[in-house]
Amino acid sequence: MASQEIEALSSALARLPGLGPRSARRAVLWLIKRRETSLVQLVEALAQVRDTLVECSTCGNVDTSNPCGVCADPRRDQRSICVVEDVADLWALDRARLFTGRYHVLGGRLSALDGVTPEDLTIASLLDRIGAGGIDEVVLAMNATLEGQTTAHYIAERLEGMPVRVTQLAHGLPVGGELDYLDEGTLAQALRARRPVG
Repeated sequence: MASQEIEALSSALARLPGLGPRSARRAVLWLIKRRETSLVQLVEALAQVRDTLVECSTCGNVDTSNPCGVCADPRRDQRSICVVEDVADLWALDRARLFTGRYHVLGGRLSALDGVTPEDLTIASLLDRIGAGGIDEVVLAMNATLEGQTTAHYIAERLEGMPVRVTQLAHGLPVGGELDYLDEGTLAQALRARRPVG
């Protein structure tokens, strides 16, 4: 039997995506065996992230600076914005290093079943960014789910009449797939084959 503190650590780790109770216990045992090196480093890294983590006021990315590293990068194409549902999608696309513009994180997707409306997402701030001018293309990179495609369609309708080209990722993405779980090759093909909406 482990102490309450060790059980609490196991329970906390078991709440992470991809870790169940058994995997969490194995991780805790591994950390305990290496407490002078790995456990100390993990605790310090978690504390540092907790103390410095902020949400980018421009795009919604999570970083340790505001604006985030993507928005502050002068090499990025300021004329194109890639709209994603979540930060994990932004990181997945950026990891592929194929999109050189900036991003906009919606913070979710429209869902009548879950009661998520346009007001619950950052669609208004996206429209403000585009309305300020200087944007030529908006890439709708929603997940290939019913809710993701509904969200993309809604945003495309809101952008009608604005002087921007609206494109979306090619439908080579698997139906029901989520960007964070796709390999770089699939993401690369989807970005290269993006097409106008409508």
